[in-house]
Amino acid sequence: MRLRRGGTLGGMTHPYARELGDFLRARRSRLRPADVGLEPGGRRKVTGLRREELALLAGLSTDYYQRMEQGREVRPSDSVLDALAAALALDDEERRHLFTLAQAARRPVPIPADREPERVPDSTRRLLRVLATPAVVLGRHLDLLDWNPMAEALLGDPDGYPPERLNMLLLMFDDTLTNDRSCPDWEQQALDYIGMMRAAVATDPTHPRATAIVGELSIRSAEFRRLWARHDVRESVRGTKTFRIPEVGDLVLDWDSYPLPGNPGPMMLVWTAEPGSPNADRLHLLASLRATRARCGPAAPGQ
Repeated sequence: MRLRRGGTLGGMTHPYARELGDFLRARRSRLRPADVGLEPGGRRKVTGLRREELALLAGLSTDYYQRMEQGREVRPSDSVLDALAAALALDDEERRHLFTLAQAARRPVPIPADREPERVPDSTRRLLRVLATPAVVLGRHLDLLDWNPMAEALLGDPDGYPPERLNMLLLMFDDTLTNDRSCPDWEQQALDYIGMMRAAVATDPTHPRATAIVGELSIRSAEFRRLWARHDVRESVRGTKTFRIPEVGDLVLDWDSYPLPGNPGPMMLVWTAEPGSPNADRLHLLASLRATRARCGPAAPGQ
């Protein structure tokens, strides 16, 4: 069956064209007329720029740009993408995301690929075990594939969860876990994870794991819907997170993500503290407490 005009196959919207349109719409709504030197005019019915305003800035017809946002019969050239990136004031990461989606939308709807289960190489598992700082391995859709003892001390024991629930996004939006949402950095961390998921979706919009996670969270979490609608994207991120651990106090750690071999491959997430800092001391204390518990065995109920 050949690809039909209008970006559809058998009546189905091209998944990359749909993602491209959603991304453009979200970026357009982020801009205000004053941001691009336009007069706001009278009462406005839309958040951000109107389609015709954005089309004018990019040197496109309003009809062409509207069809692009709607994912209909559009195969934008690189010069059009450059103009859109400039008009939307995209940063480097957002510009790469725009080109990734648009270039994929130029091709026929792909045949679903064989999606093998993600596996962690033995050498990576050995590396995890020798690291003296918390570290985990995440799959492309943020599934928790492996972790080291320090990560277990920091995050808790993941073994009590069904494998399909061991996902950083699902855990972040699980109201039954902790009160982490009271931490000032919770929303930023959620945005980072969502941005990483957005980058994964850009490589395979119809992947069933992504569809399941995003679908579930979209149904049960208004917070997730709000943040997902921003269409932020992150490819490789770093940041700072505050952990509230009663035994050692607040622990502020830097975290970095490191892509592992594969296309796409998993990534390693590592938390560290500045050497000699109070946070490093608290991290060492946490490690000592965990080692003591491991030697003594689990506490009896009530202890």
